[in-house]
Amino acid sequence: MQSQRDGAGGRASRLRRLQMAAAGLALGAAPAALADTLDGGDTAWVLSSTALVLFMTIPGLSLFYAGLVRTRNVLSVLMQCFAICCLVTILWLLVGYSLAFDAGNAFIGGLSKALFAGVGEEALSGTIPESAFATFQLTFAIITPALIVGGFAERMRFSSVLIFTTLWSLLVYAPICHWVWGGGWLQELGLMDFAGGTVVHITAGTAAVVAAITLGSRRGFPGTMMAPHNMTLTVAGAGMLWVGWFGFNGGSALAANGDAAMAITVTHISAAAGAFAWMVAEWLRFGKPSALGAVTGMVAGLGTITPASGFVGPAGALVIGLAAGIVCFGATNFMKRTLRIDDSLDVFPVHGIGGVLGTVLTGIFASKALGVFSGQEDIDIGAQLGVQAVGALATLAYTAIATFVILKVVDALTGNRVTEEQETEGLDLVLHNERGYDL
Repeated sequence: MQSQRDGAGGRASRLRRLQMAAAGLALGAAPAALADTLDGGDTAWVLSSTALVLFMTIPGLSLFYAGLVRTRNVLSVLMQCFAICCLVTILWLLVGYSLAFDAGNAFIGGLSKALFAGVGEEALSGTIPESAFATFQLTFAIITPALIVGGFAERMRFSSVLIFTTLWSLLVYAPICHWVWGGGWLQELGLMDFAGGTVVHITAGTAAVVAAITLGSRRGFPGTMMAPHNMTLTVAGAGMLWVGWFGFNGGSALAANGDAAMAITVTHISAAAGAFAWMVAEWLRFGKPSALGAVTGMVAGLGTITPASGFVGPAGALVIGLAAGIVCFGATNFMKRTLRIDDSLDVFPVHGIGGVLGTVLTGIFASKALGVFSGQEDIDIGAQLGVQAVGALATLAYTAIATFVILKVVDALTGNRVTEEQETEGLDLVLHNERGYDL
C-alpha cells in the first residue's frame, strides 16, 4: 500500500500497491507478505500525518465553520464536528475500514477486517504498520462528513445529523473509497486521485448541496444579511487547515520520500495561489478584498490540488491553484446570487467544484511532456482525461442519488429540520441548552 515510484516511470505506485494489497488479501495473503520490512521513517511520517489530518477537523474545520455561522449557532457547529469525529471512529472500527479496504468486489469491500480483525502490532501495509494505515485513513473518513456540515449549518436537527452521518459514511464514503483506493473499479480503470479529490471533496461537496436543496434555505435567505459572526475564529481555523493539509496530502504517499516532499510543496503553492487569485477576483468585482475571500480561496486551492498532489510539479500546481481561486469564486457567486441555493458555508462551490476541477486537471499536469509545467507521470493526456472525467462524474452522480435517498430516510425517521421558532432562537440553546458566548 506504500507509494513508491516504479523505476520505469508510469503510474504512481500508491495506486499500484493498493491494487497489490487488495489482490493479495483476496487470495488470503497476510498484509506483511506484500511488504518488505517495517521502516521507522515511513512509520513516523504516517503517524505524524495522522495527527495533522485529525488536527484539520478538530480544531481546524470546527473553528473555520464556527466563525462563519451566526452567534446563536456557533456551539451547534462545534458539537456536530466533534460528534462526527467520535461516531465515525466507531463506525470505522466496526465495519468502515473493512468495507473500504478489505478485498471484496469492484464496488465494495468484504467484512474480514471488521473490528480491525488481523490488524495487530505485527501486521504491515507496505513498510508501515497496518494499524497506522487504518488510522490514517480513519482521519479522512472523519473529515469528509464533517465538511458536509457546512451545507446544512444552522437548520438541521442534531439527531438527524448523527443518523445521516452513519448511513452516509457506510453507504457513500466507504464504497467510493473502495472504488478509488481499495482495489475497486475506478482504481482498476486507472483513476489518478492521490489524496481524495473524488473520495473526499467531490463526495462532501455534492452531499452538501443536495442537503442544502433538500432541507431548504435558512429562514430569511437570501434577503437577510447572514454575515460570519467571528472572522477571527475562521481565520485561525483556516491556518490550522493549511498546516494540517500537509499531512493530508503529504501523508498520502504513505512513506517519507520524494512523493511526500513534492506533495507538500505543491500543496503549499496551490493554497497560496488560490488565496491570492480569489482575493484579486473579489477586489476587482467588489472593490475590496476580504479576509473571508482570502481564506476561502486558500481552501479552494487546497481542495483542488488534493487529487493531483502526488503527480504534478510546482509550476503545474501554480496553474491549478490560480484556476481554483478564479473558478471557485465564480461558482460561489453563481450559486448564491443566481441559483440562490443556500449551501450555507459554500461547500459545493469550493470542495465539489474544486474536487472536479482538480481531478480533471490532474489528467493534464501529471504528464511529463509539458516542459516546466510537467508532472511525474508517463501518461496519454487524452486517455487519462477520459478516465478522470469518468471518475469525477461517477462519484458525483452516485453521491447525489445516495445522499438524497438517505436524507429522505432520515427525514421519515426523525425529521431533518428544526422548526422556524427553533431556528430563530438558535440551535445552541434549542438543541444543546448552552450558549457559545456568555459575556
